[in-house]
Amino acid sequence: MERMTHSAAITSLALALIMAAPAAHAICGTAEGACTLPDGSYELVLPSDGQGAVPAVMFLHGHGGSARGVLSMRGVISALTDRGYAVIAPNGARRAEDGPRSWSFLPTFGGRDDFDFLPAVLADAGERFNIDAEHSVLAGFSSGAFMVNYLACERPDSFAAYLPVSGGFWRQQPEDCAGPVRLYQSHGWTDGVVPLEGRILGGGRFIQGDIWAGLELWRETLGCATHAPDRMWQEGELMLRSWSCHAEADLTFELFPGGHMIPQGWADRAINWLEASELDAEHTD
Repeated sequence: MERMTHSAAITSLALALIMAAPAAHAICGTAEGACTLPDGSYELVLPSDGQGAVPAVMFLHGHGGSARGVLSMRGVISALTDRGYAVIAPNGARRAEDGPRSWSFLPTFGGRDDFDFLPAVLADAGERFNIDAEHSVLAGFSSGAFMVNYLACERPDSFAAYLPVSGGFWRQQPEDCAGPVRLYQSHGWTDGVVPLEGRILGGGRFIQGDIWAGLELWRETLGCATHAPDRMWQEGELMLRSWSCHAEADLTFELFPGGHMIPQGWADRAINWLEASELDAEHTD
């Protein structure tokens, strides 16, 4: 479905990000350095100066990616750990023995139940590394971003907030979601892999959804009385709009210039948004 995406995205990312060295990843005793669960594995980076329980950003790779590939995004990892966040990078499951790793956000995909697996990873990291699960968030790129949206929709209380990049829902998208969430969604204006309007794949077997329609679903979930955003603004080449129509949730959409990639400065902007919210006052005090 996204066979052309991962290598191109990593190349764009490498050119766009400042490549600072990350903290060493935590090792659970295996030769590969991955932490293992019955249904899969993950890798983890801790902030160098973390004391006590620390919040985490769980980041889901794109189709064909891996946890190790996520940790190779040194600019993103360093930006997050420098802000005091651990980074948890789960490995997607292979749908065939030698197939690419991805996420089962649709029932037709079969395989591992990632709606159970990802919260289990967070709980395991909490026990092993003193991760503050209550203030940890779920992020993802491309297929990982689709998984972020679907988990947020189906099980909104699994993470404190959701940060999808370059992905939304598929058609037919859910008619409703289980509850409101805090969500910061980012998408590229010229994304041709996951266009803003969606596209048809596999001879019509799969249809990427319209990003704007997904935002409408989230507005309805938040109970917004109007489609119009509460705020619209521009930061350099970034165009943003936000909706704050729920006492315990909010929605921000970031439209950036460029294609299927993680834009430069995304990690700091996402954490700024997370920590600026009054909903996260307990963590930021």
